Amino acid sequence: MERGAARASNVPPWNGRLFRDATQALEAFLKGALPLANQEMFTPVWFALKLGPSTFGIFDAFTDDSGRKAHLTGQIAAALMSKAGELLSEAPRIEQVDILASKLV
Repeated sequence: MERGAARASNVPPWNGRLFRDATQALEAFLKGALPLANQEMFTPVWFALKLGPSTFGIFDAFTDDSGRKAHLTGQIAAALMSKAGELLSEAPRIEQVDILASKLV
């Protein structure tokens, strides 16, 4: 792996039931995206993360930049963008990173 991309998204900071519902919906969406990630041959590493009570992220890594670009315009990104208004308080922040070293077993 020589390339990676990371994404972190915040759930709307609403009180009461809407906040809980949005948090649960985003968590379910991310868990449900695993089959799509498994279909992407250009995405060998994919993690959905819960960073805090209402902060979620995705970390994925690719063998090259073309794999990264294909993923960022693929089915998971399209599905997230189509539901962004109901799941996210702001647009996802996508940070492109270069992996300097890694260990995968």
